[in-house]
Amino acid sequence: MANAASGMSVVDECKLKFLELKSKRNYRFIVFKIEDQEVVVEKLGSPAENYDDFVNSLPADECRYAVFDFDFITTENCQKSKIFFIAWSPDTSKVRMKMVYASSKDRFKRELDGIQVELQATDPSEMSFDIIKSRAI
Repeated sequence: MANAASGMSVVDECKLKFLELKSKRNYRFIVFKIEDQEVVVEKLGSPAENYDDFVNSLPADECRYAVFDFDFITTENCQKSKIFFIAWSPDTSKVRMKMVYASSKDRFKRELDGIQVELQATDPSEMSFDIIKSRAI
């Protein structure tokens, strides 16, 4: 088999659910995981869920990709939303896992058309609500 990155595939469900988040706003967030050389949907967050629910759905010691639809009010009082791509790679996760996620990230991100902000985090403080907010504006 070729190296992990070239063998990685993205199941269609990932793209479909992302499109639904982007166009219909059916979900607040989506968590993706790599399983058997494929990126699959692990969890869908309902629109009623918030950022804390999202952070709590990321495992403490495993890597994940995620998208989060962040709503905010601008200084001009306009309601806006930005779609974040978050590469979650905790320090405690296995080195091999980190490498697989890192090498596949750009390819996976290209499949999701409409990402506005990318964030990498190795611990929860690097993706705090304040950081998200400051990157959105």
